[in-house]
Amino acid sequence: MKRRVRSQNLGGARAMMLHRPHPTVQALERQLTAIGLQVEPCWPDLPPSVMTADFVFFDADYGHDSQFPWEAGEAPMPLIALIGSEAPGRIEWALNAGADAQLVKPIGGSGVFSALLTARAAFDARQALAAEIASLRQRLDQRQTVVRAVGMLIGLGKSEDEAYAQLRAMAMAWRISFEAAAERVVAAQRPPRAEGGRDE
Repeated sequence: MKRRVRSQNLGGARAMMLHRPHPTVQALERQLTAIGLQVEPCWPDLPPSVMTADFVFFDADYGHDSQFPWEAGEAPMPLIALIGSEAPGRIEWALNAGADAQLVKPIGGSGVFSALLTARAAFDARQALAAEIASLRQRLDQRQTVVRAVGMLIGLGKSEDEAYAQLRAMAMAWRISFEAAAERVVAAQRPPRAEGGRDE
């Protein structure tokens, strides 16, 4: 399957730069501004407005998990690690944080644009994979619900073929999907909850 990389429309994008004051920040900000991005340096914490940022650059040398308002690996935008130390522990932390691309410090005259595109492509691929997994889980849950509904109908004296036929007829009569009909059948067979959480 081919993955389409969105290489346009970087102009006007917002980039947060979570990095302590350093010449690296100044050099990177100049390059990002030249590309057309709006840059907001911040340290030691990300402001609430980070949730609307298009990219986040972060200091892999001094960064830590509590600086991010999301769980590790679950950033809602592409992350780019700024790496000065090649200590295995720091690189591992940056990867676990969900870095989609990296730039090695000190920042030179090139590599920023390609890091932006690489980060966006990796982020898009990760989001697409997460959506596919969620869809597969939903389909599995629906299949299990259908099996339960058919089992309930068999328990009422139907054969397996008759149970499936009845479920299809219900779906048509109710004008809903086969899976939604199964959910109704299962829900109808659940015992009612006692008010206040106590048994009557």
